[in-house]
Amino acid sequence: MMMAIKCSTAPFQLILSLSLLFILVHSKTIKRDVKALNEIKASLGWRVVYSWVGDDPCGDGGLPPWSGVTCTTQGDYRVVTALEVYAVSIVGPFPTAVTNLLDLTRLDLHNNKLTGPIPPQIGRLRHLKILNLRWNKLQDVIPSEIGELKSLTHLYLSFNSFKGEIPRELANLPDLQYLHVHENRLIGRIPPELGTLQKLRHLDVGNNHLVGTIRELIRIEGCFPVLRNLYLNNNYLTGGMPAQIANLTNLEIFYLSSNKMSGIIPPGLAHIPRLTYLYLDHNQFSGRLPDAFYKHPFLKELYIEGNAFRPGVNPIGVHEVLEVSDSDFLF
Repeated sequence: MMMAIKCSTAPFQLILSLSLLFILVHSKTIKRDVKALNEIKASLGWRVVYSWVGDDPCGDGGLPPWSGVTCTTQGDYRVVTALEVYAVSIVGPFPTAVTNLLDLTRLDLHNNKLTGPIPPQIGRLRHLKILNLRWNKLQDVIPSEIGELKSLTHLYLSFNSFKGEIPRELANLPDLQYLHVHENRLIGRIPPELGTLQKLRHLDVGNNHLVGTIRELIRIEGCFPVLRNLYLNNNYLTGGMPAQIANLTNLEIFYLSSNKMSGIIPPGLAHIPRLTYLYLDHNQFSGRLPDAFYKHPFLKELYIEGNAFRPGVNPIGVHEVLEVSDSDFLF
C-alpha cells in the first residue's frame, strides 16, 4: 500500500517572507530622492519637522522614515511616493527640489506659509495624483505645466494669492475629479474647455475676479457630464441663466451668490433631478420662480435674497451659509 506524500507550503512561504523582508531592509533609497529631500530640508530650514533625522528620508541604520515621507520599494531601490507635510508653519518659497521626486503620487503641503510661484518644473511629476497646496501664500500665475500631470485626480490651490487666468491646459487632465481654486485673485473667463473633463465632479472657482457668462461656460455640447458641485459665487459673472443649464443633470450644489447676473430663471433648472442646494442670492434676477422648485423632492435650500423677483417668490430652507471643506473631497 502506497502512502501519498503531502508537501507543506509553510517552508516556502517562510523563505518568501524572509526574502521580501531582506529586500525591504537592504534596498537603498535612490540617490535622486535622497538628494532632493535633503535639499528641501536645508533650503527651508524645516526645524518644525523634528523627526527628520538622518541622511536617508526612507530610514536607514535603525532610523525610521522621515515624518510625512512615504517610500515604496521598486526593484533594488526605494523611491519617495508621497510627501505630506502640512499645518506646521513652513515659511519660504515653494521648494523647487520637490520637482525632482519623480515618483511622487501625492504632494500635500497645505496650511503652511509658502510664498512665491509654483515652479514650471512641477510638470515633471507625471505620476502625481493629488496636489494639495491650499492655505498658503503662493503667488503669481497658476503654471500651465500643471496640465502635463496626466494622472492628476485632485487639485487644491484655494486660499492663496494666485493671479492671472485659469489655465486652459487644466482641460488636458483626463482623470481630474476635483478642482479647487477659490479665494485667489484670478481674472478673466472660466475656460469652457474644462467642460470636456469626463470625470470632473467638483469645480470651485468662487471668490475671485472672474468675468463672463454661464452661457459661455457651458457652450460645449455634452459638457460637464458628471459634475455634481459647481461653485461660481463671489465673482463678476453677468448675463442670464441659459436654458442649457438643465443639461447638467448630475448637479447637486449650484452656488451662484454675489455675481451680477440678471433675467429670469429657466424652468429647466427646477427639473435637475438631484439638485439639493441652489444659491441665487445677491444678483439681479427678476420674474417668478417656476413652481417646480417648491415640489422638488431633493431641494433643501433655495436662497434668493437680494434680487428683483416678483412678490410672492419664497425661499426654501433655513438659509445657512453652505461651507464645504476641501478635506471632504480628498478621497
